[in-house]
Amino acid sequence: MSDTNSAGTILIKEDTCLPANLSIESETFLPGWRVVKSVDRSTLARNIEGVKWNFFYLAGEIRATVLGRNQPGTLRTAVKCVLAKQEGQKFNSLEITNVVSKRFLGIPFMRVTAHARHIQQGMGLVPAKDFVLRMPAAPNGEVATKQYVALVSST
Repeated sequence: MSDTNSAGTILIKEDTCLPANLSIESETFLPGWRVVKSVDRSTLARNIEGVKWNFFYLAGEIRATVLGRNQPGTLRTAVKCVLAKQEGQKFNSLEITNVVSKRFLGIPFMRVTAHARHIQQGMGLVPAKDFVLRMPAAPNGEVATKQYVALVSST
């Protein structure tokens, strides 16, 4: 567990669909999340992309600061805070990019920086089942239906 406080550590949600021929050694880190042990971030990305899947890197870093010494329990608490900040987002993996342990007035604290990642087979980040064609609301439902039929038939 001591090697998980380094940059490049990847956590994957337990119910994540992965390519059949991709073997990843992992262990439980938090309930519902596993830490990848067998490969580093760049090797994992190459392996995923090698089987024609995608390993998206979502913009915007997520930070959390928690009180405590540089111990696995403190890191778990910080990662829980990071995941809580992204609760409504749909991503299935997380990359820890920076872990800093410091003291302020003798009080130890840990600051964790992470980025959301997403593993999926398709090229588009939004899954096809979640994509909805949005049209402006029309006062008459029949007009909106005709516009939709015209739009679909022209493509």
